[in-house]
Amino acid sequence: MSIAKRGSTFHLRRRVPRRYSGVEPRETVWISLHTDSETVAHSKADRAWSQMIEAWEARLAGNSTDAETRYEAARDLAQARGFRYLDAGNVAKQPVEDVVERVEAIPAPANQPDPVEAAALLGTVPEPRITVTKALQLYWTLAREKTFGKSEDQLRRWQAPRKKAVKNFVAVIGDKEIANITRDDMLDFRQHWLDRIEAGEVTANSANKDLIHLGDVLKTVNTMKRLGLSLPLGELSFKEGEARTRPPFSEEWIAQRLLAPSALAGLNDEARGLLLGMINTGYRPSEGAALTADTIRLEGDIPHISIEPTGRQLKSQYARRVIPLVGVSLAAFKEFPEGFPRYRDSATLSATVNKFLRANGLLETPRHSFYSLRHSFEDRMLAAGIDDRIRRDLFGHRLDRERYGKGASLEHVAELVRGIAF
Repeated sequence: MSIAKRGSTFHLRRRVPRRYSGVEPRETVWISLHTDSETVAHSKADRAWSQMIEAWEARLAGNSTDAETRYEAARDLAQARGFRYLDAGNVAKQPVEDVVERVEAIPAPANQPDPVEAAALLGTVPEPRITVTKALQLYWTLAREKTFGKSEDQLRRWQAPRKKAVKNFVAVIGDKEIANITRDDMLDFRQHWLDRIEAGEVTANSANKDLIHLGDVLKTVNTMKRLGLSLPLGELSFKEGEARTRPPFSEEWIAQRLLAPSALAGLNDEARGLLLGMINTGYRPSEGAALTADTIRLEGDIPHISIEPTGRQLKSQYARRVIPLVGVSLAAFKEFPEGFPRYRDSATLSATVNKFLRANGLLETPRHSFYSLRHSFEDRMLAAGIDDRIRRDLFGHRLDRERYGKGASLEHVAELVRGIAF
């Protein structure tokens, strides 16, 4: 790199990197620094070179066959040249002197205006048509702040319902451009869900979740891409009936069926350990599966586990907690002091356990599931008269009032849990 004076103005002279040979025919470029002061010229050189690189990168992208990439490249190139990208219609509405300035800024080696630069400065690159499936592709990048801290499995589970919502919409309505989605389209999609609800195939809650996830994708893209669309997404949700919660296992069922000799013998060791661990802790299956040697603490007077955001995102700020280990749960963790690597980054735990329980007649009713052990732990605490603050702290739930102090000691909580443990 060298800085030299040409006439009364200092210029930056640099060789063009090989990467840009396809969009820059010159081997060496002279970039005016618009100053006659050598000191000022040196201070402006790095920024001038960066702007040149940005322009070349934009021109490279402008040669893309992807409409979205070409449009973004035109916007970037116009900005690199000191202009705001306007479509051709709006360029034509500008004062004559502004249009002339744009025309004069178009490089024209050998008196041939550069077509990529001309398209960017005169606004002839058409705005890309964003279909519903394209919107989903854009959404993953536009909404990436929502994925910070998620494990690979959490990310998969976060993406899955959004993919499903878009797939369902396309199957019913088609892969329309989001700018062309009408109120009738959304009412037709709602009717599709109403038909399924009336047929008993899905619940109103499931339908509402699908509508919410689809709306999230479309609204995020509309906002972040500054499309300015008026999306017809209002007043589509269904009134939900009484929430269907999984019933808890009774104490008799846990003692006489789940903990009967050899009842769980056919379940793989790690899944069995996680099930037994859940009986006296009430952790969420994913929380148990994520535990490691660092968060399973068997030494000391009070063995316990610590639910922490280690390599994953917790359900809420209240989910971070310490739970004492007693009874069959303590015995399970002594067998697996380093955790359960088979399920740490896998979403198959609940399916595996539920399939086993169902096949072996270990579900108290058809509505029961592996998760019912968490509800059972809560009911046993309630029946024993354990304080609401302690129950919520153990369960990782928000308190309905402000939390004061540190809460009960681990020793006190362990004593209470021993009284309801198996």
